[in-house]
Amino acid sequence: MLISSILNYYVRAPGYDNVFIFNLPSYAAAAWYFDKIPNKPANVADWVQQARIFAAGPYAQALSAGDNLPAAQLDEVAKEVNRFTGLSVDYIKEANLRISPARFRKEVLRTDRKILGRYDMRFEGTDVDAAGEMPGYDASDTGIGGAFIAAFHDYLARELKYESTDAYRPSADNIEQWDWKHKPTSGAPGMGAGRVEPLPDVAADLASAIRKNPHLRVFSANGYFDLATPFFGTEFDLSHMNLEPALRGNVQFGYYPSGHMIYLNVDALHQLKDDLAAFITKAAP
Repeated sequence: MLISSILNYYVRAPGYDNVFIFNLPSYAAAAWYFDKIPNKPANVADWVQQARIFAAGPYAQALSAGDNLPAAQLDEVAKEVNRFTGLSVDYIKEANLRISPARFRKEVLRTDRKILGRYDMRFEGTDVDAAGEMPGYDASDTGIGGAFIAAFHDYLARELKYESTDAYRPSADNIEQWDWKHKPTSGAPGMGAGRVEPLPDVAADLASAIRKNPHLRVFSANGYFDLATPFFGTEFDLSHMNLEPALRGNVQFGYYPSGHMIYLNVDALHQLKDDLAAFITKAAP
């Protein structure tokens, strides 16, 4: 069971446009949530499906053209990006159609003098000023951090009777010697003998596991408002594992009106629980 997952960190920049393509449906979900689009559809799932089609089609084609994109096509695609994201056409064109997550979080509610969270774009915050290019912090992180850390300390002291003067580090960001190196599974596409990647792409490892154990089932749970691990990128990685047709049904998806921590939306938490229970029952009755 994969919850808010990313399988491929092995990307390069500049010139790597997939990250912008993967983010656009998530931008569309946030624009839908904050009423930044005209004629807002009633269902976020239908809206992001439209965004998927545009992102994988006309938007991807425009980005692949690079500097050779005709001016008329630039104008047309910019207007469509505006329709899905709520960002101004001028801003989109100034960014060469490529909007980074941090810029989106700062720009989409700029006129409201608000910034969005990264882990969960439903969270709003105010910044040191409304003119900056990037948000000063992650409103979804600060919105929950104090409550979770306080609850954990209470659990340590009250239930476990454990006391320590050591600093509690809630995030792996505090680990400075993190080892990201990855040796792909033998037989992965393009795998050379002994090759080690500086960053992991584990979709090939998962695919190898499914081939070797065809009874292995995978459930991928995704939040619509997650900008840390956007759902469209997860879909792309899981649909590019080169599985035989008979094995492709081993992978299932679930989608929830929440962010990276799906459980922060109580209704989504209940839906996730029901979906996982059904998945387990079907996989191992």
